[in-house]
Amino acid sequence: MKKSMKSAAMLLISVLATSTLVTACSSGSSNQPNASGAPELSGSAKPDLKPVELTMVFPVASEQKDLKAVQEKINKITKEKINATVKLVQITKGAWAQQTTLMLSGNEKMDLIVSGRGTYEQQVAKGNYLALDDYIAKYGQGAQKALDDLDPAYLKATRINGKSYGITSIRDLANDFGISMRKDLVDKYKIDTKAIRSLDDLDAVFKVIKENEPDVIPVTKFANSILGSTPFSTGMMDPLGDGFGVLTAHDNGMKVVNWVETPEYAKLLDTTRRWYLAGYVAKDAATSTEIWQNLMKAGKAFSTFHHMSPFSEAANSLSVGKDLVEVRLLPAVATNSHITAYMWSIPRNAQDPERSMMLLNLMYTDKDLVNLLDWGIEGQHYVKKSDNVIDFPQGVNASNSGYYPYQNWLFGNMFLSYLFNGEDPDRNKKLAEFIKNSKKSKALGFIYNPESVKTEIAALTNVSNQYALALETGTVDPAKVLPEYIKQMKAAGIDKVIAEKQKQLDAWAAANK
Repeated sequence: MKKSMKSAAMLLISVLATSTLVTACSSGSSNQPNASGAPELSGSAKPDLKPVELTMVFPVASEQKDLKAVQEKINKITKEKINATVKLVQITKGAWAQQTTLMLSGNEKMDLIVSGRGTYEQQVAKGNYLALDDYIAKYGQGAQKALDDLDPAYLKATRINGKSYGITSIRDLANDFGISMRKDLVDKYKIDTKAIRSLDDLDAVFKVIKENEPDVIPVTKFANSILGSTPFSTGMMDPLGDGFGVLTAHDNGMKVVNWVETPEYAKLLDTTRRWYLAGYVAKDAATSTEIWQNLMKAGKAFSTFHHMSPFSEAANSLSVGKDLVEVRLLPAVATNSHITAYMWSIPRNAQDPERSMMLLNLMYTDKDLVNLLDWGIEGQHYVKKSDNVIDFPQGVNASNSGYYPYQNWLFGNMFLSYLFNGEDPDRNKKLAEFIKNSKKSKALGFIYNPESVKTEIAALTNVSNQYALALETGTVDPAKVLPEYIKQMKAAGIDKVIAEKQKQLDAWAAANK
């Protein structure tokens, strides 16, 4: 891959993947915030802001060995602006769930933590996060403005019982959906990607690959599904959290239904089964644990279906080491599940929540701080090619850099993040337009509390684990197995869960007219 393509993709991968932050003075301060919401400080910090150390906890794909050096540079900014030093705590994604659960349930000091990741409602129910509304109003004006400029719905989407316990990072806050294919094979067989407008148009494409590339799987699963579950199917419905009761077409007159009973789901299964019988899906798709990136990287797979953004093509090209071509089949949509996937929250053990919010606000308003978190130290981890464009220094790359988390979708406001050399100079404009023009689910802002039906949800999860994978890889005949799947879901209590979710959705809709 050419160097420019690599550089662009290295930056763009960070877009896929997602924190909002705030600035001001302590409650007794007489300092007036500036337009960004940050306290006006010059020289040294104002004396009415007592010195504090703020512990900031976030996930990383792999540990960054130069983290402390970056931390020292960050502290020069935070010491001056909010009289705080910051302790960065990195936790690898594989250990994140277990380690943060222990940290939140104990008395360990934390002042900011990445939230979401499928556990937001549960952690709020346990009282592990503070309500942020008053802190945002006093110390988070900059973060709120950055999100409101896109759509006020994105800040409101995190509310539970009328209160926000997290602030989403500014990233690809919507997704469109389609298929990614290897460009080398698209070019080799002169596949007309413009002619692909529906799933049915792909039969002919997969046939070409199967007949001419016997060692290549025409289409492989993303996570545990070809088509039937997330991420592709979320372009057809809002899962309303756990997927046990959904809004088809992101509206459906606000009527919650069982996704596996819908004609849309049945058609996706029929299509997948047809491809499986034709040999377009691997025979061991239901049992294989190999992820799609590794299969493509090894030259063993041609395509997969997934969610997309304006920069996912370049990002996924980097992740598989091959140029990919994306074809969108469903329009962009924003749902709560995506918006709340990555947020920042203030834990209940925060020693100074006001200062935590000030730090959060800086992550949405202070370009120097944002780029230290995103890219590290200038001259060591990157060099500037122009005012807003960076590249690796001589001899440094993604694999040997001491700081390259490639998570500018996570650390607050991605619009403040530098562009990597070769990246589309209109990145921010295109991303903003993509977010603003995306369809909004009718239930955007609704967060479901499953506490009263948790027994049924546990039973439904077991049923789903038993049937969904085989059905959604085409391994079994849906004409025979889907009715049994539906029957077992009924026995496990799906109707009770849907009734409870409908009740909560109706109440939310009435309160948000």
